[in-house]
Formats: sequence, structure tokens, C-alpha cells
Amino acid sequence: MAAIDTDGLTRRFGEFVAVEDLSMSVEAGEVFGFLGPNGAGKSTTINVLLGFLDPSAGSATILGHDVTTDSRAIRERIGLLPEGYDVYENLTGREHVVSAIETKDADDDPDAVLERVGLDPDDARRPAGDYSKGMQQRLALGVALVGDPDLLILDEPSSGLDPSGIKRLRRIVSEEAERGATVFFSSHVLDEVEKVCDRVAIMQAGELVTVDTVDRLRTELDVESVVEATVDRVPEDLSLDDVEGVTDVTVDGTTVRVRCARPRAKMRALRRLDDAVTVTDVTIEDASLEALFEEYTASGERGDGDGDDEHDSDAAVAASGTTQPPVADGGGDRR
Repeated sequence: MAAIDTDGLTRRFGEFVAVEDLSMSVEAGEVFGFLGPNGAGKSTTINVLLGFLDPSAGSATILGHDVTTDSRAIRERIGLLPEGYDVYENLTGREHVVSAIETKDADDDPDAVLERVGLDPDDARRPAGDYSKGMQQRLALGVALVGDPDLLILDEPSSGLDPSGIKRLRRIVSEEAERGATVFFSSHVLDEVEKVCDRVAIMQAGELVTVDTVDRLRTELDVESVVEATVDRVPEDLSLDDVEGVTDVTVDGTTVRVRCARPRAKMRALRRLDDAVTVTDVTIEDASLEALFEEYTASGERGDGDGDDEHDSDAAVAASGTTQPPVADGGGDRR
């Protein structure tokens, strides 16, 4: 059974189509990246999955439950870290976690949860309204983790985190996947997505552009990689012009940099180098997820997004099992 499954999912706001014919499947136990520029339809998709918006057409299930008829059952089994999480300013961080534990009827140790996300005991007992953005983000992650959810939906989870917090986030995502949870990871920080996700989906103008592993996306697009080889001497008559896929060669001292537009060109170029000189060291810089993202979304965005890709911040309460109406994202500002 897929953790998330959509079939022809469509959401309209009047004549405006925010999400069109979305069909994708997220496997149980995988870390799945959900990407797209502002206005691509990511927020609308997530709001439909959470039951805050009804689909205009098509269907979606989470953990085998229909999102339109079984939203309460779904929220009992998921953990949500929404973008723009709003704390209760007068409650302490610990009281936020205790409330989530009680609402989910879980048996978590609130202090252990807070320690796991990096909030020390003194901070945990301070009003959350005094927290920095990063501390609020750690608290929101802690609330999402309560009850060992089968599915974690993390929207811009690294927002406001310092490098140590981001490292901790990556470790937690890996730990959750290891215990069998599915992680749905929506983020603009493509470097972080690439480090933790098994597969990625890219949305553009309300439509699903592609779903695949990052490595297979590199192969499909033939985006450039760079082979940097350290050699024992400067090659005198080196020529790689006839190696298919090689686009440029530069020599700097004993370092040869070869730009390759096709994956197979990397090994062909290295073999040619090895025939001419002795290669003592090799590094390969593959195209980043950011480069792949730009290739897939180069056609431009549809709509007049204002650059604020926040979701319904009130959806944060879904992490503790309650319901809340969505913020409409119709008109020209697809979220």
C-alpha cells in the first residue's frame, strides 16, 4: 500500500486551475521530495491531502484512507510540520508537546522529544512566544514527531535553522525512515532535499513534471558534470574533441577539468586521459539538484505568485489532530 496516492487529482478555484491531473505515488518508508517554484501548486496539493480542501476532480488517499471522507483517521496517523508554524505565545515549549501528546493519546516523554529536536530544558520551560525562528522550528518538528506517525509531512522544515539544526534535522529524517515512517519533504533548499530524499517530484504551473531519483534525472536530462583529474605531468597533445558528450577541456598546471554533457562521457574521458598520462586523483562534480530543477522549470511560472509560498499556517493544528479551515490560494497566486 502506498503511503500517498493521487489519481488525476485536480483543484480549481473558479476558472483557475491550481492543480491539474496530478497522479503520483509515494511508497511506504521512502523519503520523498516535493519541489516546485512559487505558484507551482504545492501548497494546494498539501491542503487537499490534509483534507482542508476538497478536490475538484480525481482522488487521493493517505495510508489507505480517502482524503475527502477519512481526514480525521488520516490526521491520527500523520505528523505535520507546516511552513509558518504559529506557536501559542503564552505556552511553554514543553506545554506544546504535552498538548500534542494528550491530543494524540500518545505515551511519548515530552522531555525526550524536546531533547531530540535540540531544545534544552531551560528553553523548554520558557514561553514559546519568546523563541527565535529556529527554536520555534525545532518545537514544530517535535510536535510533528509525537506519536511515532506513519507519515511525516515536512514543509520547509529547515527554515530558520542554523547549520547544527539542519544537521539534526537530516539525522531525524533518516531515523524516521529507518523505523519505517514515510517522509514527505517539501522544501526550497534543494541541497537539503538531495541529501535526504530517495525520490523527488517536481511541480510546475500546477502540473507534475517528473518523478524520479536524482541520479536518473541527471541521466535523463544530460546535464553537465565536471571531471577533475590530477595528472603526473602536463599533457602535451591531449585531445578529447572526438569523445562524444565532452563539451570543454581546461588544463591548469597538473589539473585537467573536463565538462561532460552526458553521463557516459565521464568514463570515456577518463580512459582517454589515462592512456595519455598517469592520473593520480579524480573527483567528479555531478549536476546538483538545483541545476536539474532549473532545467525542468525553465519554461517559467504560470500565474502571478507574489513570492510568498507559505501554506495555510493555521494548518499547524493538524499535527495535533484537530481541524482548521484552509487559507484559499486561488486567483493568480497559486501556492
